[in-house]
Amino acid sequence: MRIPLVAGNWKMNKTVEEARKLTSEMVQRLGQIKGVERVLCPPFPSLLAAAALLQGSQIGLGAQNMHWEEKGAFTGEVSPLMVAEFCKYVIIGHSERRTYFGETDATVNKKIAAARTRGLIPILCVGETLAEYEAGQTASVVARQMREGLKGLDADFATKLVVAYEPVWAIGTGRASSGENANAVVQEVIRKALTELFTWEVAQAIRVLYGGSVTASNAAEFFSQPGIDGALVGGASLKVDEFTAIARSAVK
Repeated sequence: MRIPLVAGNWKMNKTVEEARKLTSEMVQRLGQIKGVERVLCPPFPSLLAAAALLQGSQIGLGAQNMHWEEKGAFTGEVSPLMVAEFCKYVIIGHSERRTYFGETDATVNKKIAAARTRGLIPILCVGETLAEYEAGQTASVVARQMREGLKGLDADFATKLVVAYEPVWAIGTGRASSGENANAVVQEVIRKALTELFTWEVAQAIRVLYGGSVTASNAAEFFSQPGIDGALVGGASLKVDEFTAIARSAVK
């Protein structure tokens, strides 16, 4: 049985002091919820502060990105070694990284491999743009991102992987996909790709989240779908009441 997971991607929000306050409030509220894994992903400067506050709780910590090299002349980057000091999870291949910072399927694959080496669990983000969606290219785009992003990965590590289906046209727009449509992509494209890459058993063991304008009011629509195991939440993860309500909705 796949344990539901709800991860909050804070993106480029909250100073360290603001992050301390928000994390403290999240610990109090999320700590009461059982049956769902909860993960917070603050910006890099706040990871140390958040890690200290999450110590002893059942709430996980994740980074929003990382480089694939462990050290070197990569000004402004953060290595897997640095992330692994504090985090269990790392978001890789988010559409904003792909759109604004030149992330490709090839660099995503390098980061996935680096995460494996350092014992980090990747949350691999895949999803199509509005133009690709309207052109009927969702299946081909998402299947390619899965295939190229996970190339060379072994089945044992793959079972620990988390995949987040995030249609780009739904992220931060208030225009979420429908639960039925998201579930169809998860079952017919993502799990099919995982089966081809590994085995049917591995594909069924991997948790697949939905992301893209998830709110407390629409979360249950996605969590009621058989193929969706939680959510990667953006803006709503900055609001304690909203994120707590989403986490409660994920309990099956």
